[in-house]
Amino acid sequence: MVKIVADTLSSIPLDVAKAHGITMLPQIIIFGEETYRDDTEMNTQTFLEKLRTSPVLPKTAAPPPALYTPIFEQMIEEGHTVICLCPSTDLSGTFRSASVALEDFPGADIRVVDTRCIAGLFGEMVLLAAQWAHDGVDADTIIARIHDLIARQRTYFVVDTLEYLHKGGRIGGAKALLGGVLQVKPILTLQNGRVEPFEQQRTTRRALSRLRELVLEECPHGADAHLCILQVDAEEEAQALATDLAAAIGVPEAPIYELPPAVVVHAGPGTLGVGFLAATA
Repeated sequence: MVKIVADTLSSIPLDVAKAHGITMLPQIIIFGEETYRDDTEMNTQTFLEKLRTSPVLPKTAAPPPALYTPIFEQMIEEGHTVICLCPSTDLSGTFRSASVALEDFPGADIRVVDTRCIAGLFGEMVLLAAQWAHDGVDADTIIARIHDLIARQRTYFVVDTLEYLHKGGRIGGAKALLGGVLQVKPILTLQNGRVEPFEQQRTTRRALSRLRELVLEECPHGADAHLCILQVDAEEEAQALATDLAAAIGVPEAPIYELPPAVVVHAGPGTLGVGFLAATA
């Protein structure tokens, strides 16, 4: 049987992951000398509370290889094939950690995949892979389908400030916006796994309206569409956007993913975005 391994950067709630048979690893949040696992020791709400009172910007670390080793070992001993889905290598060291752990299992059928994305759309890929594994789809086919999803992924988001992306070193090509963004709200995108500028709007309202336009232009309409909303500290806006877009696209609902602490460190409170799969790459 194929087993799916992922991590908390997928934004999948732990109870949902467990119900789908997905093994989740934590990201590590570092406040000064204190470290926290974001699966058992800190969630987004407790992180936001600490962030607002902390004199220093926290840092993050990928799950170390030692956390993967016993998981891989048990799954291989039980005769399973393992597919370990990881967030973009340009945004996280998770893929590197899983790959290092893989070296201890020569000849084992363990596939480590860089999905080139993060958060909600990464979560959607993980959940789809878990469903395919549950349905008995073989590992080669699941990997091929995942690579198809990677080629078609689209993520657009609006941050309240570029400060966190800049200080955390995850700003990518959006660095060009620094110094001139006081009067604009930039729309950012994930392009080949990196945070890049897409365009600028003068107000948050216009930026969110533009997010809606992008979804309607690029996301296929109908019940088979894959669309999700990502947010942190913007629940009302996310719910309104989800309701509106689900009706416009023709899906029963657009799931809302709360960004995990390891994403909020870099995106900052007030981030709101959309993720979806385009019809073609």
